[in-house]
Amino acid sequence: MFTRCCCAVISLGLFLHSSSAAAADRLAWTGAVTQVEGSAGGGLVTWALISGLETADQVGGSGFYSYVHTSDFALRTGGVSAGLYNRVEVSVARQRFDAGSVIPGLELGQDVLGIKVRVAGDAVFDPDRWLPQIAIGVQGKRTLDFDQIPKAVGARRAEDLEFYVAATKLYFAAVGGRNLVLNGTLRRTRANQFGLLGFGGDRRAGFRLMPEVSAAVLVTENVLLGAEWRMKPNNLGAFREDSANDVFVAWNPTKMVSATLAWVDLGQIAGKSAQRGVYASIWFGF
Repeated sequence: MFTRCCCAVISLGLFLHSSSAAAADRLAWTGAVTQVEGSAGGGLVTWALISGLETADQVGGSGFYSYVHTSDFALRTGGVSAGLYNRVEVSVARQRFDAGSVIPGLELGQDVLGIKVRVAGDAVFDPDRWLPQIAIGVQGKRTLDFDQIPKAVGARRAEDLEFYVAATKLYFAAVGGRNLVLNGTLRRTRANQFGLLGFGGDRRAGFRLMPEVSAAVLVTENVLLGAEWRMKPNNLGAFREDSANDVFVAWNPTKMVSATLAWVDLGQIAGKSAQRGVYASIWFGF
């Protein structure tokens, strides 16, 4: 079912793109980059921005590949998204998590299908209004290897829906004459390690509201420097879960391509403490 949904989403985006005006008319950075679950945002946090570089009468999109390497684990993520008229975003992502430090040869995974809708405001073109750009969204997640480890350590389910609301605002010349981007997201979730270890657990089975925040400064027209923090549930008695945070720098040689490098701290994962390391991602949009 999930694969058929992904194919339908991609086919719809390609059809709309072929019958619309050429995209890429929005300003650089207004499609953000892509976070680890496939939505437009930072590396860890979903923003209210819509993926791609399309205007209100265009269809655009983006693709990305990210790699995270910490003390004991590695995470690879790739995906694509369609941006419809700078109003609706549809995204698909797949994650593969190398957990060989826990059990030799073990690899976990997750598929994520997301839909985001901008409901109010404009992050960039309403500078005199206090209202940020506001978007609501849902991410359907499916743990691919639920019976190997997640179920054994107390996870309750392999599939779930996460709902969120995000608010993003650009403040011109706010920090030493440089532009500042602020974002806040509130996510209704019960995911264990973003969903790689299933959903719910023996300590807590229900949903919780988890905050996420980002701040970034446009150092030059081509360089964005920022930091993020994301709170995660702590549902499993066997494995404590900590919040995640990062400090990142993103560079776009052209507005249609960007590369991001970050130092990331994911806290404790699967009994392994101090999971800190490097995050790298490549993004292209149209």
